[in-house]
Amino acid sequence: MSHFPGVRVGHWTDPVARTGCTVVLFPEETTASAEVRGGAPATRELALLAPHRTVAHVDAAVLTGGSAFGLASADGVMRYCEERGRGVVTPAGPVPIVPALGLFDLTVGDASVRPGPEQGYAACLAATGEPFQAGRIGAGTGATVGKLRGPEGTRPAGLGIATVATDAAAVTAIVAVNAVGDVDHDGDGMAAVLEIPPRRQFGNTVIGIVVTDARLDKTGCLLVAQGSHDGLARTISPPHTTADGDAFIAAATGRREADVDVVRATAVVAVSRAIRAAADSG
Repeated sequence: MSHFPGVRVGHWTDPVARTGCTVVLFPEETTASAEVRGGAPATRELALLAPHRTVAHVDAAVLTGGSAFGLASADGVMRYCEERGRGVVTPAGPVPIVPALGLFDLTVGDASVRPGPEQGYAACLAATGEPFQAGRIGAGTGATVGKLRGPEGTRPAGLGIATVATDAAAVTAIVAVNAVGDVDHDGDGMAAVLEIPPRRQFGNTVIGIVVTDARLDKTGCLLVAQGSHDGLARTISPPHTTADGDAFIAAATGRREADVDVVRATAVVAVSRAIRAAADSG
């Protein structure tokens, strides 16, 4: 049984250039907010997700490689949504709301190949419902972890997906893991602290989209986005460095009532599991 009817996930992948993008298409009336905690984010349309902004709903969200260049893939997602009549109603027609998060993968493959409008549109055409695909695809194609240790310690990661369902709510975390640090297996993190170099390189960032079937307003979604970062900090060491662009979008489809603290706690677990799955997929 699907936890998220109407939610579809699609990918565009270039395994040779080692980049790609991932699109999440939402059902109507989906609310969302976001939180950025990394020092070097690549984002689009996050300001309007703040609880005090006017726009109440989102149509889709994008995770992309290609750093800031890859944010152009959201143009193709907007076109796809516009063709289907989705978006904020205006006198000139619907304006789709498509926030996007990017990660830096330009140094692992062909830097001249970046996800753009056509690639974002293709990801929409490829979108399907549950079960969602994960691994070395979409935004996780060129992702790596362990870069604190230099080239000899860097290893492939990918896109991880984990669903945690309780009687109260279901949460799915879709996370592209491209961190400076690595998965913290000892739970202490001191080793990573001692390894932080005086100069951090480009090529980093953990980005994700967390979806719940709970009925939440934008403030509730913001709390879930914050909890998503707690899941990151529980799993990646060190988290949220100045060279990372760590960011999460949290979206609520509104199928059932749920306590926001329960949803937030569930998101912590889902994100942690998704990050571990992404690290293991390399």
